[in-house]
Amino acid sequence: DRDLSAAPRAAAPSPRPEPTTMASEGKVDTSLSDVGLFGLAVMGQNFALNMAEHGFKVSVCNRSPDKVDATVERAKAEGDLPLVGFKDMASFVGSIKRPRRIVILVKAGKPVDATIAGLAEHMEAGDLIVDGGNEWFPNTIRRGEELAEKGLLFMGMGISGGEEGARNGPSLMPGSTREAYEMMEDIITKCSAQVGDEPCVTYVGEIGAGNYVKMVHNGIEYGDMQLIAEAYDLLKTVGRLDNDELATVFEEYNAGELESFLIEITAKIFRKRDDDGTSFLVDAVLDKTGSKGTGKWTCQQAAEQGVSAPTIAAALDARYMSAVKEERVAASKVISGPTEMPSVDRAQLIDDVRQALYAAKICSYAQGMNIIKSAAKEHSWSVNLGECARIWRGGCIIRAKFLDRIKGAYDRNPDLANLLVDPDFANDVNTRQPALRRVTALAVACGIPCSAFSGSLGYLDGYRRPDLPANLTQAQRDFFGAHTYQRKDREGVFHTEWESKEADE
Repeated sequence: DRDLSAAPRAAAPSPRPEPTTMASEGKVDTSLSDVGLFGLAVMGQNFALNMAEHGFKVSVCNRSPDKVDATVERAKAEGDLPLVGFKDMASFVGSIKRPRRIVILVKAGKPVDATIAGLAEHMEAGDLIVDGGNEWFPNTIRRGEELAEKGLLFMGMGISGGEEGARNGPSLMPGSTREAYEMMEDIITKCSAQVGDEPCVTYVGEIGAGNYVKMVHNGIEYGDMQLIAEAYDLLKTVGRLDNDELATVFEEYNAGELESFLIEITAKIFRKRDDDGTSFLVDAVLDKTGSKGTGKWTCQQAAEQGVSAPTIAAALDARYMSAVKEERVAASKVISGPTEMPSVDRAQLIDDVRQALYAAKICSYAQGMNIIKSAAKEHSWSVNLGECARIWRGGCIIRAKFLDRIKGAYDRNPDLANLLVDPDFANDVNTRQPALRRVTALAVACGIPCSAFSGSLGYLDGYRRPDLPANLTQAQRDFFGAHTYQRKDREGVFHTEWESKEADE
């Protein structure tokens, strides 16, 4: 019902395309589509099919036309879904109802800019472009401002859940104006993961907020995965559990407070046999972990915001250390460390690791939530941390049972300074920190790197202590750089000549 005549025009209207063959063989449809999707790698294909399966007619397009044909064929094979393919942008844009809604899923950076520029040539004022990739949030803010000058709406929407989530229901994190969100709300509400009767999507906040929350989600994911890897190392190296035993342990973990997607798939990974049918595939996987940038961005933002995030930073560092495989092999021949593992009570170790994982995981989430909170304040985003936890309960990689409790913590106190001081989580950490200390000490004594566990423990200890040795550090800064200091006993800013001139002479 908006009056589009008064808005600036982005471009001349695209001509209505010729009737296009749909997924259903021989069926010609002249009606316009509800939504378009450009970018047909697997994520794009799957999200297009997801929308089509929920009753929305979808137009698809791609830079390489063979993927258009492949997507149309998939739509036909997966139930004659209402999906039509186009091989040029003009026809693609012209096939969509006004105001148009177009989702793009292409590689972040310059490809996004190029895609937006190409689409905008054929779009009109009031149309909406949704970038569903993992994009650096300042780029999203910039694009939103540039498109607003042309009368176009823009949304940056994080999509979590990988290829399976995109097809069957991901967690969606949209950031945009309210107007843009309301344009997409019917689609993303139906196509997101559903937990109970709640969709795993919400209005995250203004432009840039969606990408930011997805970025930190991925940083938390890094922390979760590294903590699990360190738990595996301890159980295997010190506890001497074989893969079948490890699978059983993680299945038991997943039946309790650690219930989560990552714990669930970890158990399945330990069960998987290699092609020979006897050895385990996990033992053949090279110990080099890749990354695509969101973990690094999270750590950069933690530094920019002045928010401590040692567990997430340790997870990123561990990936970098894993990448220098050849150097590590060479170093193992010249640098010594503990060689004999102590005898341990396996049952006690398994339970200690369970408790330590849970306590460390709370610390990691606390770090991530505080990064989001700080950025939201800086950028004036209306981010609700409890809603972030709610929409992460399904579809996404970090979906976990205890996210319900995180939502509850922020519902009770939206201004919560830190997840650790929520009464319920404080009790959880207090009862489990002895196990976290034992696990970390055992790893150090055995020469097993445990930077994520120790990072969480250091974060916990740093946050719980009213006094830290930072007084000495600040005194040093004043000594060599005249950076001044504050005092505990009176107000003001002070500088001291720490070394007398007579001593210098």
